[in-house]
Formats: sequence, structure tokens, C-alpha cells
Amino acid sequence: MKTKLKFLIKQSLKKKLDTKWFKVANIIILVLLIGVVNIDRVISFFGGDFENVTKVYVLDEANSFDLLKNNFDAMSSSLEDLGNYELLRTDKTVEELKEEIEDTEDIVLRIKLNDVTYIEADITSFDPVGMVTEQLLQMSLNSVKSAYVLNSSGMSEEEIAALTSNVVLNKEVTNPDLDENAEGKDIVSSGLILVLIVPFFLLITMLTQMIGAEINDEKSTRGMEIIISNVSPKTHFLSKIISSTLFVIVQALLLIFYAVVALLLRKVLSVAASGGVSSEVSGFIADTLETVKNTGVLDLLMKGAPFIILLFLFSFLAYAIVAGVLASMTTNIEDYQQLQTPLMIILMVGYYIAIMASAFEGALFVKIVSYIPMISFLVSPVIYLLGQISLLELVLSTLICGGVTYLLFHFGLRIYKVGILNYSSQDLWKKIFKSMKEK
Repeated sequence: MKTKLKFLIKQSLKKKLDTKWFKVANIIILVLLIGVVNIDRVISFFGGDFENVTKVYVLDEANSFDLLKNNFDAMSSSLEDLGNYELLRTDKTVEELKEEIEDTEDIVLRIKLNDVTYIEADITSFDPVGMVTEQLLQMSLNSVKSAYVLNSSGMSEEEIAALTSNVVLNKEVTNPDLDENAEGKDIVSSGLILVLIVPFFLLITMLTQMIGAEINDEKSTRGMEIIISNVSPKTHFLSKIISSTLFVIVQALLLIFYAVVALLLRKVLSVAASGGVSSEVSGFIADTLETVKNTGVLDLLMKGAPFIILLFLFSFLAYAIVAGVLASMTTNIEDYQQLQTPLMIILMVGYYIAIMASAFEGALFVKIVSYIPMISFLVSPVIYLLGQISLLELVLSTLICGGVTYLLFHFGLRIYKVGILNYSSQDLWKKIFKSMKEK
């Protein structure tokens, strides 16, 4: 049995890995990951320029340039990721500046006095001004106008400065149980969704589709009769489960490898072009890692990693078993797609609960769901790393999932034996329920 099982696993795994679609898909994934991680370089390569500075030429007829520049610089500094600006005073005419800003993103701003509205301004640009830039100029000019009006009222400079300065907000939080790292945990939660939930959701989907397609292919070509005449249904069932699970594990390891390659390439490009957006992104990554460290997630991960890995493994096996059983009950891929719908609904429920887990911190419902097999692998690791459940609870969730996986195989094998050589849906469910009672 062991020899036949190894042979079937080897053949099935080779069939999955040694295909053009697998190689092409992984090349595309690698390119996409590198592109996403180095998105600023990609945009720059195709003509985008993150370092481009938009010059704003100011024709100041209201003697307000210094105040305008101070206000504008203060506001634009908080939006530095959305654009870089430089305000320049000029004595040139508007017509001269129109020729100078042709085919550029530069702007001409003319500030004038008005007897009714005190101050008004004209904006001239080659292309339409972006909404962010226009709002920055609008808010800065409003501040200038307010100061101008106050100055006209006869108030002293100290009084005007005190009146136009921002209100000081003194914050006091009285909740004694408030987590000091709540903000950091929100960042960690977003990271966990990207690192744990989304990839493994996709891998499980791939796993169920793969088993169904392979078993139905063997049934539709009548190759199943030849295989089962040489090996037992149990050996065949095990080979499908193990080979498919090994395949998704290989794919997961490849995804990790691709991510490492993308980050290393990011680091090389950042060193080659120090400063600018690359340095800012690298700094952001460093700050994020520091935040993760401060929230204690790394310590929790070190303690819970073995059980998280086991939980993922048990879940892969559980989905593979159920998918194999469902595929054995059908004779074509269309019927299998319909039959696996409840399985996909269960997976989607776990996916959305895991995403919303951080928003319902301490909720009893989320904790209960973290013990439910085939959902727990999405929910338990996330709320454990967020500190909402203990290591003992994570271990319990893993053990429950492992026990249910064994039961699924034990009873699923009985159904598989009946369904694998069945090519008719007539009385199929009757045969299945009958097989469940057999030992």
C-alpha cells in the first residue's frame, strides 16, 4: 500500500507542478509582487515622477506673500505624499509666465486687492489644476484674507497671531483598561489580513478546485476504473488529499520566496537611489516593523507559530477531504461546482469574520467562531496575534480542528468508496447514508 501510495502522490504532484499554466502563473505572480512592492519605480519608469516639484509663481499685489507661503507650506507638509510644491515670488507679467509654464504642471497665482471681498486671486495653468492643489491654495488664501481683515481692524500683531493660531487640544483619556498599543494593533490587523487571510483564502480555493477537477477528469475518462482495480479507494483517496495539500504548501512557500525577492529588490533599488520616495517607503517599512515589535506580536508569533502551522495544515487536509468526497459524488465538473457552493460559503464566512475581528475586540461570537473547524484557521491566528485569545485557546482550536479532520476522513472515506465508481445520481444519497452506517 505504501509503495502504491507514494507512486500515486508522486505522479499526481508531478502532474500539477509540471504544467505550463503553473509555471506561467508563478512567473506572473512574481512579476506582480515585484511590481507592487516597487510601484514607485514602475511608475517612474513609465514616465511618472514622484520627485517632481510643482512651482507656484505668485504675483503679489496685496503684500501678502510671506503669510501665504507660511500657511501654504504648513498645510502642504501634511500632504507631502500627494505632491511637492514650491512657492516663488515673481515680478513677471502673467503673459510672460504663461509662456514659461507651457507643457508643465506649474501654476501662476495672482493675488489682488478687492474693495468688497478684500482679496481675490487668479489661477493660471497649462492643464487643469488638481483638486488637492486647488484646495491647498484656497485654504491658504482664506487664511491670508482673515489675517488681512484683522490687520485692517487696527489690532496688534500679537492679537492677530493669537486669534489666527490653531486651537490647542489637550487630550485626556480616562479609560483605565485602554490598550496603549491600540493604534499599533490596527496596523498589525491590516498586515495580518494581507499576510495570513488573503493568501490562505486563495490557497484553499485553489485546493478545492484542483481536487474536484482531477477526480472528475479521471471519472469522465473512465480512468478511475483502471486505477481502482489496482489500488484500494483508501489509497487513492489519500493520494489525492496528500498530493493536493503538498501542492498548496509548495505554492505558499513560493509566495513567501517571491515576497522576499521583491523586498530585497526594493532594498537594492532604495540604496541605488537613496532619498525621495524610496527612502520614505523603506522608512515606513522600518516603522511598521518597530510597531509590530512594540505591540508584542512577534513574541506571540514565536510562541504560537507551531500551532498556527498545524492549524493551517489540518484545515488544508479538512478542505481537501471534503472536496474529494464531494467530487466523488459527481460525474462532471459542472455538478461539482454546484455541490461545493456550501463549502465556499463556509470559507467566505470565515474570511469576512477574520477581516472584521479587530473591529469587534473581545466579542464572544468571534471567540466561539475561532473554535469552529474549517473557519478557525482564518480567525484564530488573527485574534491570537491581536491578543484577544490566549495561547491555550489557540492550542484548543488546533486540537479541535485536528480531531474533526480525522472524523471527516474516517466517515468521508466510506462515502468516497461508494461514490468513486458511481456514474449515476440515481439513489446516490440513499447509498451515501447507507455507507455512513457501515463500519
